[in-house]
Amino acid sequence: MRQRKARVFFVLLLLQALFLGGMAASYYAVDAVGKELRLKTAPVDPRDLFYGDYVELAYEISSLPWTLWKGGARPDKKETVYVVLRRSGSHDAAVAVYPEKPEEKEGETVLQARVRSWGQPEQLNLVYGFERYYVEENTGKELEERREQATVSVKVAPWGQTKIIGLTFDEEKK
Repeated sequence: MRQRKARVFFVLLLLQALFLGGMAASYYAVDAVGKELRLKTAPVDPRDLFYGDYVELAYEISSLPWTLWKGGARPDKKETVYVVLRRSGSHDAAVAVYPEKPEEKEGETVLQARVRSWGQPEQLNLVYGFERYYVEENTGKELEERREQATVSVKVAPWGQTKIIGLTFDEEKK
């Protein structure tokens, strides 16, 4: 009986270790196999007591016109939708929003989002899950005060996981 309990204990311990290792591996796998997007944004600086300074990012693709909606009835708040992005110049821009995940075509990336609100009658407001970008301590306020457009580089893995890999200001690229 004791031997059986010990086996169950070690199996549970192994499963927990595998789960945590899998989470870490999937995070690093985004860098290896993810597709890079470049999104326009403007940073705003709040502070998190436990994690420190971060910049709250408001993307151009967070507020989209209803003309991009390819479904029937309008989605409910908190409903999952899929945004198709295509490279336009040096940035990625939304070209369509679907209620179901569409096939990804050449040159396109599909991002999963949640409906935050309908906003104005002609706007669909979305949340992607990568609106927070943690920065070095005591630099968040400086970024907020810049009040200029920035470009965020985001990696998107084939399974949909996203990760911010960088933030640059347009003047730094000149």
